[in-house]
Amino acid sequence: MRLRARDGSTLHLAYCSNVHAEESATAVADRLEGIAARLRTHLAVPSIGVGLWLAAPAAAALCRDDTARAAFARRLTDAGVEIVTCNAFPYAAFHAPVVKREVYRPDWADPRRLAYTLDVATVLADLLPGDVAEGSISTLPLGWRAWLDADGRAAAARALREVGQRLDELAERTGRRIRLGLEPEPGCTLDTALAVTEWVAELGHQAIGVSLDACHLAVEFEDPATVARRLREAGCPVVKLQVANALRSPGGSADEHHDRLARYAEPRFLHQTRAVDATGTVLGTDDLPEALRGGLPTGPQWRSHVHVPVHRAEGTTRDVLEAVLDEVVGGAAPLTSHLEVETYTWTVLPPGERPTTDVQLADALARELAWTRDALLARGCTSEAP
Repeated sequence: MRLRARDGSTLHLAYCSNVHAEESATAVADRLEGIAARLRTHLAVPSIGVGLWLAAPAAAALCRDDTARAAFARRLTDAGVEIVTCNAFPYAAFHAPVVKREVYRPDWADPRRLAYTLDVATVLADLLPGDVAEGSISTLPLGWRAWLDADGRAAAARALREVGQRLDELAERTGRRIRLGLEPEPGCTLDTALAVTEWVAELGHQAIGVSLDACHLAVEFEDPATVARRLREAGCPVVKLQVANALRSPGGSADEHHDRLARYAEPRFLHQTRAVDATGTVLGTDDLPEALRGGLPTGPQWRSHVHVPVHRAEGTTRDVLEAVLDEVVGGAAPLTSHLEVETYTWTVLPPGERPTTDVQLADALARELAWTRDALLARGCTSEAP
C-alpha cells in the first residue's frame, strides 16, 4: 500500500508476514496469495504491502535458484503483493511451541547470520517493484546481551562491515540499494534506539542503519522526540519503522498488575517487562512471568514486550506509537519511507482477542493497516503515490 508523504515522496506501508508460520517458499506464496486477496478487498486497494519473512532455508534455496526466485516473484506480483522490505530477525522456526531467547540465535558473531542476511538481500533485490530502487531489511541488534562478550561484539562488527561491503556490491550489480536496519530490543546487546544509533555511527556505513520498533522503544521508556533528534544529529539512517504497540499496566498493586497482564504470559515468545523507579532508573525482567512473580516493584507503571494490535488504545502504549509517528512522518520530510505493521503475536493473544480463522486474521490485519493509514493521513500524508 502506497501513500504520499508531505514532501511528495512515496511511503510504503506493509504488514509483516512473520505473523504466519509457513517457512518453505511455496507455502509462503500460498499463504500470501490467500491473505492478500482478502486484504485488498477489505482495504479497497490494488496491492498489499508485505514485509516478507523468509526462514533461512527458504532464503538460501531462492538465492541459489534464479528460476525459482523468478517464479516466486511472479506469484507474489500476480497476487497483488508488493514487497520492499524484509524481516530477517527470526532465523527459522519462529512459530515453534517455545521460541523465547532462541529467536536471537544465530547472533551476529555466528557466520550463519551473515549468510542468511545476504541471502535475503539477494532475494529482496529481485522482488522490488520495477519503480522502486531501494529495499530494507531488519535484523537483530547483534544478539542477546549475555551471549556476546568483547570478542563476540568485535566479531559482530566485522560481520556487519562485510554486510555493508556486500550490499554495496549488490547495488552495483543490480541497481537496487538494500539497507540493513539493526532493530533495538530489550535485553539485547543494543537494547535501545540510542544505543543502536551510537553503534551505527561508529560503524560508519550508509547501508547500515536502525530499524525503529515503536513497541520496543516504548518498553524501554525511550522518548520518541529525543530518539529522533539523536538520529538526525548522528546522521543514522532510519531503514524502517515497525509500527507496533506494547502492553501497558498502570501502577498499582501486585494483584492489579496480575489481573491486567497475566493472561498475556504464554510459552512461545519472550515478553521482556520494564518499569521506571522514582529515580528514573529503568528496571526490568527478561519475561513477563518473572515480573508477575515479584521481579518488579508494583507501584510504577509496567510496560511489557507483548505486541498488541496497533488500533487498540486501552492498556497499551498507543500514545507512544502516536508520538513516534509524529516524529517519523509528521515533519516536512519523513525519516523513512518504509513502514511495517508488526503484530506477530496474533496467534498467542488470549482467547477472545485471538483470531481463529484465516478470515478473522485477515480482518484483524486489515484493521491494523486501516488504522495506520488513517494515522498517516492525519499527519499530512495522502493516499496517492507518485
